[in-house]
Amino acid sequence: MTDQASQPKNAHGAELTDAVITALEDIKATDIEVIDVRDKTTLMDTMIVASGTSSRHISAVVRSVAEDLKEKGFASSHQEGETGSDWVLLDFTDLVLHVMLPDARAMYDLPSLWSMKPTDSDSGASDQ
Repeated sequence: MTDQASQPKNAHGAELTDAVITALEDIKATDIEVIDVRDKTTLMDTMIVASGTSSRHISAVVRSVAEDLKEKGFASSHQEGETGSDWVLLDFTDLVLHVMLPDARAMYDLPSLWSMKPTDSDSGASDQ
């Protein structure tokens, strides 16, 4: 599921990542994937993508993770997505958690999107 290369370098980030993973496992989220995005954006260090079995399960996962992390001193700054939707995001500033139904996860394929390397055309270089 996770490896050392995907863990944040600072202790606070690693503690947050571990707390989110534990909370996800406790509420039976599936296909938990940790993505290190430090070399791709300054908006966050880590993205975690997990699947829920239904919209109701996604709501329970998000609520449980938010409550568990708040008890540990990690309050999320905000949530995107509504109860009953197929994709909900919790933003912990340095870590963003996406909980999705498998169909939405397959359609958006966030892990592949965030693992792409910039091309010359993406960076504005010309072929001249």
